[in-house]
Amino acid sequence: MIAVIVIIVIVALLVIALIALYNRFVRLRNRVDNAWAQIEVQLKRRHDLIPNLVETVKGYAAHERGTFEAVTQARAAAQGARTPAEAGQAEGILSQALGRLFAVAEAYPELQADENFRQLQSELAETENRIAVSRQVYNDTVLTYHNAIQTFPGVVIAGPLGFAKREFFETDQAERDAPQVDFGTSTGAPPQAPAPPTPPAEPAEGGASGGTTT
Repeated sequence: MIAVIVIIVIVALLVIALIALYNRFVRLRNRVDNAWAQIEVQLKRRHDLIPNLVETVKGYAAHERGTFEAVTQARAAAQGARTPAEAGQAEGILSQALGRLFAVAEAYPELQADENFRQLQSELAETENRIAVSRQVYNDTVLTYHNAIQTFPGVVIAGPLGFAKREFFETDQAERDAPQVDFGTSTGAPPQAPAPPTPPAEPAEGGASGGTTT
């Protein structure tokens, strides 16, 4: 009789532990989903600002067609991303295209003074900061979730219960860096070494040293 009671207690404890682990995994997975939803909100805001920004720059630099097309195509690719990994790659390319757009804007003082352009630039910078914060929160939440499902005892039951790994939201640093554009007249050639000084002329034959004759 005692043995039966012990077995029942052990089974009950195992069931309770299983339920507790399952509930913890669900909570962590929901936090990951919520953190990603916050990133999507900020990414949508970024995408919505870009067309107005392009049109404003176009009003001063209409001939920069290639730059505008690159931004438009990168924006469309970013909007079509479906997973955090795809979004990270697409947003990195979009950041690079925006870097070229702002580099073009630097060549037009009138554009820099345009109130609409400055407002859009400020809103975009604010959105970038929010994306960075949301990205950090999301990646930290994913890390916590991974630690829960990949360590014992969670690793034993996470797979059978359908709790899979999630992707981090990461962008390549090379794609995020804005290109360096030189609007000066330099062609990038290395500086030339200075010419050697011209040697002094030899004194004329028969001339008196130290002065001229009168």
